Order: sequence, then C-alpha cells, then structure tokens
Amino acid sequence: MRAYKSLAAASLVIAFSAPALAQSPEITLTRFDCGTPLPPTEVNKRFSDTFAYGDMKVQFVYSCYLIKHGNDYMVWDTGFGPDAGPTTPKQTLPEQLSKVGVKAGDIKFVGISHYHGDHTGGAAGFPEATLLIGEGDWDVLTGPKAPEALAAPLKYWISGAGKVEPVATDKDIFGDGTVIMLYTPGHTPGHHSLLVKLAKMGPVILSGDAAHFHENYDTNGVPWFNHDRAETIASLDRIKKLVTNMKATLVIQHDARDISKLPVAPESAR
Repeated sequence: MRAYKSLAAASLVIAFSAPALAQSPEITLTRFDCGTPLPPTEVNKRFSDTFAYGDMKVQFVYSCYLIKHGNDYMVWDTGFGPDAGPTTPKQTLPEQLSKVGVKAGDIKFVGISHYHGDHTGGAAGFPEATLLIGEGDWDVLTGPKAPEALAAPLKYWISGAGKVEPVATDKDIFGDGTVIMLYTPGHTPGHHSLLVKLAKMGPVILSGDAAHFHENYDTNGVPWFNHDRAETIASLDRIKKLVTNMKATLVIQHDARDISKLPVAPESAR
C-alpha cells in the first residue's frame, strides 16, 4: 500500500509538472511587402489554360513572412531582389526585419515555396540560414540544364557555401507540429505551401503559388506555365480539404485582397 501511494504521488507530480516542461513556444506570423506592385494584371491568358477569366484584372502583391517560434526565426519566401526593376522592394527584407528587432543573422531557416524569382530574390540577404526548398525544385536548380535566371538568387547555396535541406514531401520544421511545409507540387515540381498553427488565430496556410488569386483557387484554375496540371489540381484539392478540416485561414500570397487577413507589420498574428 505504501509503495502504491508513493507511485500515485509520483504520478501526480509528473502529471502536473509535465505541461510546464513541455510548454509550447510562442509562435507569431508577420507579413512584409517584398516587391513593389505593378498596376492590376489581366489574368485570362497567362493564369488560365482554359481562358476562364475574361477581361478580369487582379492586383498582385509580393509577400514574404517572418515566423517566430520561441527563440528561433524563420523567413518564408523572400520576394524580389534589388535588381528587379520596377518591382524591386522599396526596402530589403533585412531592413524591414530590423524595424521589428530581428537581424538577418537571427534567421535560422529560409523556407522557399518554389524557385521563381519573386519568391527567391531576397534570399541572399540571409547567408547564415539553412535553406529549405522542395527537392523537385532543388534538382532543377542543381541540374546540368539549370536556368541561370532561376538559379542566380540561390547561387550561394547551390555553390555549397550555405546549408541547404531539399524537402521531398512535408516537413515539420521545428519538430512540434506547429510549422509545417506542405508538399503541394504542380506550379513547380517541388512547390510547397506553409502551415502555421497560431494559438489565438488558429491554423494559417500560406499558399505559395499553389493559387495566385481567389478565382484561381475557387475554380481550380491552372496557369498555362505550371509544371504539371494534374498535380496542380490535386494540390488545390489538398489545401481545400486542410482548410475545411482544420478550419484554417488561407492566405493567397499574391492576392492583395488577402493582406487584411493578417495584422500590418510591425504587428503580428498570434
């Protein structure tokens, strides 16, 4: 009986102390402008292989994000670089981060949704970070016929100077299920979206370019330049099911109408 009481007492100590030991880290999500928008774009030809959008125009924006996970920081997509002409950001991402007290050297991971220049252009500003990029995209960038325009923003990692982890499927970035790269191929062979689970706002999915605007998403629209049509539609279906099942907020990164879903920097979603 004495042994039983001792075991029971020990169990209570473990039960009440375990949550403190396993306390979830604070997670925040902050959006930044990483490109200067052009006037609204006609989307019928370029963004629909079935010419579904008539004379519709969409205001595109170029978004990138800071995720704070406890004492660790991750950047998701890096927007245009300094040589992008009229779409060059008004401020670099490191300059914007400094205004919220984060230095470029604080960034542990740079996650890239895919290899297009409006998502990779600012990556060079974070040479100390580990690059996380879809394996399918990495294979293209490091292959014998890698397009120079696509490879140039990531040449630091391609050369072997920086740490890189090609991501084959999904990746639980911090190992606790709070920030997950979602394998959503189709736009490019290794395209990923990002799931961030916030304590107050709930789950948020950042689309990458799985969809470029609301109508694209709602109708399973496929841009003619996508890598694979069937994979694009399958990935959209996956995202829609995740949004429904998790009651998640979807943020379509290029659609100006979705900016208001997150607080304006320097404020963060929590």
